[in-house]
Amino acid sequence: MTDLTTDFVTQIRDAAAAEKPRLITGGGTKTWYGNAVSALAEGQTLCTRGHTGIVDYDPAELVLTARTGTPLSTLEQTLAERGQMLAFEPPRHGVGATLGGAVATALSGPGRPFVGGVRDFVLGMHVIDGKGDVLKFGGQVMKNVAGYDVSRLMTGALGVLGLMTQVSLKVLPVPPASATLRFECDQAAAIQQINTWSGRPLPLTATAWANGVLHVRLSGARAAVDSAISQLGGERLSDTSATDLWMGLRDQSAAFFKAGTMGSALWRLSLPPTARVITGQDLPGADNQLVEWGGAQRWLWSAADAATVRQVARNLGGHAVCFDNRLASVNAFEEPAPALMAIHQRLKQQFDPRGIFNPGRLYRDL
Repeated sequence: MTDLTTDFVTQIRDAAAAEKPRLITGGGTKTWYGNAVSALAEGQTLCTRGHTGIVDYDPAELVLTARTGTPLSTLEQTLAERGQMLAFEPPRHGVGATLGGAVATALSGPGRPFVGGVRDFVLGMHVIDGKGDVLKFGGQVMKNVAGYDVSRLMTGALGVLGLMTQVSLKVLPVPPASATLRFECDQAAAIQQINTWSGRPLPLTATAWANGVLHVRLSGARAAVDSAISQLGGERLSDTSATDLWMGLRDQSAAFFKAGTMGSALWRLSLPPTARVITGQDLPGADNQLVEWGGAQRWLWSAADAATVRQVARNLGGHAVCFDNRLASVNAFEEPAPALMAIHQRLKQQFDPRGIFNPGRLYRDL
């Protein structure tokens, strides 16, 4: 366990005085997410990798607090020893993935629509702002309503507002039983079926469709899982095959995520679960999709320009993210409306008045 808070304060104050931007890094497994930051090329970084250690863990209260440079593997091993887990299944994308990176990106795994996302599990955090002041927000209980919920504001902000140094999370017990079922069907039928099942008292915890095959994960009490299996039918995967499937989706090591062609980019479309199927007539490349979250998250590789992809997503009631900045030179995220952007800029001015943290990583003008 190593606490580098004092070193971070010194580095941040020096950077603010010199008005030199800094790129916040951890395990380096998610530098491709969001817009590229120019400070990276200049070697101006704030690295949390050595800022490690579980500060507090109370299994009975289902709360864990750790420094942000702590590897996810360390947290998950500690939790597993007590039969508990990070229910939002943070994607790791590499062995060095850290707690800070998981919270800063707010990326969640296959269970997101059924158990909640990262923000739903963040209880509190410590942050160093752009003036070098150490701020403490939230606490270690769910019912903490004192003041503005800055902890959830920082979650998913990609480090543009401050350097997170410590995070408290709610954890959950590992379900006593789990099973994965396989069904052959087209995409439209899969989306319709999942939405029908979601309206029933079934222990659904993940769904994924690709290449004419729908997979459904059931988790919970053994009696509930067995009952769901008898109701739904399908072919049950072995435990090993099921683990490989969901881990491949969680960490994007599955073949789909390596299937891009020259000139195409990986897009993640967030849509209403009941939105219609996107076809090749809408977007080139859309005939090969991976559909998760009951139809709410749709992955595709496309050579279409960003404006076209985003317009298709808007027409269906959602939005699109260019998921990997190594594959395209467009803005990763669509710029918000002027009124909303003004709020982002005021928050940036409040927390980071010198603009030193991750400039442009979330939005080009932030």
